Amino acid sequence: MHESISPPSRPRRGLRRFLTTLAVVVVLLVGLRSWSTNIYAITPGNATNVAPLVSVKGLGTDPHRDRIMLVDVFLQPLSQLQYLYMKIFTNHVEFLSANQLLEPGIPASQLVAQGFLQMSDSQTAAKVAALRALGWKVPATSAGAVVTGVVDNTPASRAGLSVGDEIIAIDGHAVTSSCSLVGALVHVAPDTKLSLTVLPGKFSATGVLTRSRAVHIAVTTAVSPNASTATNCAQFPTAGPSWLGIAPEDGLDYALPGSITLNTANIGGPSAGLAMTLTLIDTLSRGSLTGGRVIATTGTIDSSGNIGAIGGAAEKTIAVENAGAHYFFVPQGDYAAAKSTANASLHVIGVSTLSQVLADLRKLRGAAPVPYSAPH
Repeated sequence: MHESISPPSRPRRGLRRFLTTLAVVVVLLVGLRSWSTNIYAITPGNATNVAPLVSVKGLGTDPHRDRIMLVDVFLQPLSQLQYLYMKIFTNHVEFLSANQLLEPGIPASQLVAQGFLQMSDSQTAAKVAALRALGWKVPATSAGAVVTGVVDNTPASRAGLSVGDEIIAIDGHAVTSSCSLVGALVHVAPDTKLSLTVLPGKFSATGVLTRSRAVHIAVTTAVSPNASTATNCAQFPTAGPSWLGIAPEDGLDYALPGSITLNTANIGGPSAGLAMTLTLIDTLSRGSLTGGRVIATTGTIDSSGNIGAIGGAAEKTIAVENAGAHYFFVPQGDYAAAKSTANASLHVIGVSTLSQVLADLRKLRGAAPVPYSAPH
């Protein structure tokens, strides 16, 4: 009589190996997901018609609005897992390090506020450039030094200064610009107690900047990490022996006719400047600025109508194609990147100034802008 022989337990061993491997993979994926990197991804965003975002009171407007689109991109910090996935499987993505987005010493937590401040500045420049292009004289008044970034573990960070604050005086002496701020500090010794007069800036959840009444903030200067740093200020070419630890820009006030608002909720950065300028010109003038064509634009703008370079030109080109536009105005410096990405049906036009864009639009049978309200 033969005894029964048990079959080998290979399936059970195979199951154990599978479960062990699966557990290792899960642990690895969880680790990669929680492992933060210093890398950000830029991917195609949206092309948004600007006209519905504009509200004007006190000035004549054209009831017909051309379709002029601003173009944005998505910017997101990546975990190691996200980076590996996007590197392998995602098309039309640009990777940037935090050092490419931020000045040295400024934490990534300030990126959102910086983007909202850039949009606020861009809106102001767009209003001024559009009105001046239509013949208005828009005077500017120097207003202070606006904080665009605060370096960690510095007098400014310890005193509670933040992005959007405007410094208007030091020890009772007026500060009218970023160079005025440099001049007020250039001969101040380290470890000196100062009183800053500040208009505190605050951003709403959607990015609207408001400033409250002036407050006095006590701060003690520290030794400058590099006293010979160039300042780009003719009167004060180097920074001096002490510092506060901020990145400043000029604060300017403009006397604008009427009331113009742009609702760019949750959109940051300066690259919508050209689109907002063209939309305001179209809104405040007679006829079709674009000749009835749907156009998209990207590019910073200053109050004099100069157009500046932007980031993510290739990704923005994809967003424009997805929106169905056939003409895309880009800064001259970004033309090559946009042109190399565009399909055959998208006409990419490189530009450097607002007057050049307006001339190019007339070649597309757009109307020369004639303001509804007489400029003064």
